[in-house]
Amino acid sequence: MSSFLRASLVVVLALANSTLYAADLKVSAAASLTDALKEIAAPYEKQSGDKLIFNFAASSALARQIQEGAPADVFLSADEAKMDQLEKAGLLAPGTRHPLLSNTLAIVVEKAGNVKIAAAADLAGPAVKKLALGEPSSVPAGVYAKAYLEKLGLWAQVQPKVVPTENVRAALAAVESGNVEAGIVYQTDAVISAKVRIAYAVPVAEGPAISYPVAVIRASSQPEAARKFAEYLGSDAAKAVFQKFGFIIPR
Repeated sequence: MSSFLRASLVVVLALANSTLYAADLKVSAAASLTDALKEIAAPYEKQSGDKLIFNFAASSALARQIQEGAPADVFLSADEAKMDQLEKAGLLAPGTRHPLLSNTLAIVVEKAGNVKIAAAADLAGPAVKKLALGEPSSVPAGVYAKAYLEKLGLWAQVQPKVVPTENVRAALAAVESGNVEAGIVYQTDAVISAKVRIAYAVPVAEGPAISYPVAVIRASSQPEAARKFAEYLGSDAAKAVFQKFGFIIPR
């Protein structure tokens, strides 16, 4: 066999092995993580040889899917409650759950509109007839928004105006379209939109404690690859991307 053929065979075998061992990882992640995770995906796939298949939705919907047996390898929730739900059901791989990120809330209005909001109390005024936020009984962004408004004693006044949405991106879209006068979303969602402006950024100390945990699903078909990706999300490279999109890295 010539040296050229031997070298070609080595290359073919190497490619075959890389294909054999590459994993297709199903990652269920909160909708608010869409842009950051898509940016993280490209270098990670190149580095690891694994392929990331994302399922973005409200954390409540994702947790329900996993409980009903939908395939998933890694879960990134926008709150601890949904992760608690899966842990109590014995669906998380032991020792893989940990807090990853934090965030803040923002009150947004259509950029082209003339609605003026200087403080959260203005949501109860006549200028705001409809207020979009994630479904307050289940979607984390909505749960956080309701808790914030309750803390300020505004929920009873604002509740009749609430337009509940299936996730935080849908609340953002409602404001962008002009179908509502205002919305409460994560600040990370507000800054990526060219069609809204932040009328009031909720200070960290004033708002609810927002936590995004990550965990590997016990039924993962690729547990080692899933663990490696979950660990990578805490790396300096991944943190830099999350911070670029406005997420807060807990100490």
